[in-house]
Amino acid sequence: MGTYSNDAINQLKALIDQVEEPLKRTYQTVHQGYQAETLARFLKAREWNVTKAHKMLVDCLNWRVQNEIDNILTKPIVPTDLYRAVRDSHLIGMSGYSREGLPVFAHGVGLSTYDKASVNYYVQSHIQINEYRDRVVLPTASKKYGRPITTGVKVLDMTGLKLSALNQIKMVTIISTIDDLNYPEKTHTYYIVNAPYVFSACWKVVKPLLQERTRRKIQVLSGNGRDELLKIMDFASLPHFCKREGSGSSRHSEYANDRCFSLDHPFHQQLYNYIKQRSSESETSQPIKQGSFHINMPEPAVEGTEIAKTIESQMHKFEKGNGISGSLDRLKIKDNSDHRTRNCP
Repeated sequence: MGTYSNDAINQLKALIDQVEEPLKRTYQTVHQGYQAETLARFLKAREWNVTKAHKMLVDCLNWRVQNEIDNILTKPIVPTDLYRAVRDSHLIGMSGYSREGLPVFAHGVGLSTYDKASVNYYVQSHIQINEYRDRVVLPTASKKYGRPITTGVKVLDMTGLKLSALNQIKMVTIISTIDDLNYPEKTHTYYIVNAPYVFSACWKVVKPLLQERTRRKIQVLSGNGRDELLKIMDFASLPHFCKREGSGSSRHSEYANDRCFSLDHPFHQQLYNYIKQRSSESETSQPIKQGSFHINMPEPAVEGTEIAKTIESQMHKFEKGNGISGSLDRLKIKDNSDHRTRNCP
């Protein structure tokens, strides 16, 4: 980091050092010992404006306290069948690590339906994955590689996108807004794979709306991206939908048992068992009851809403003008610098 960056980090640190409990305690949970990297993330999200970054971080800390986020990893979603339904309809998982030690998170953008549980369960589960990543996965990787690892890479599978998926934009927007405001700059690179024909045209509409820094993070790969991704990770770390030769999803391939979205995958087994163990060790432990962990839902940013409407309008043009029935190419991207939630077709 340059002198300008270091000066901004030092200024922000001086301001954050003045916060009192309980904000100070939850701030420790956020930075996990990597203060400079954490402060830099919030500064990047606000174009290195110290005043705006300070407000963003304090707002984040207040959100965490008000919603008891520090305790969310002691709140398992039960019964297990309900959690399995959440996992089967919100397709996200961790498939491995890049050669640089960055965790690889896979997202089944096109096949996620969000129709097996209430909004609160999906939000709870998403935040639990975020917190497990930040408190367990990233610190473990940092120790292993002997350097701070505070970001990961995301591989977004566009297989199966349909026009009906527009109905899920509200759910995706809620999750993305939570990430934008409270987990900024956690993704080093977005890799887009299995993008259908209409993606390129819709991408032309959305791309100019993104910040340049965000555009540089996005790489649209040919087919399932297998060959390109093998340049940065070993075969074992590839998401299952990238392991087939050529293009297309491997949803029904010989790698179906390696689906990192499934509750049976080692990542989700470790995560779920970790939460159940933390719950049993909690001083205030009570018999686990069914019921979601309610989070105050943020208002989506105006910019994100406008982008979502632009995408929807573009897709309807495709449907009417090209006879493409039920086809939608939507890509979820976050630009944390200005609260924007992106759903790029």
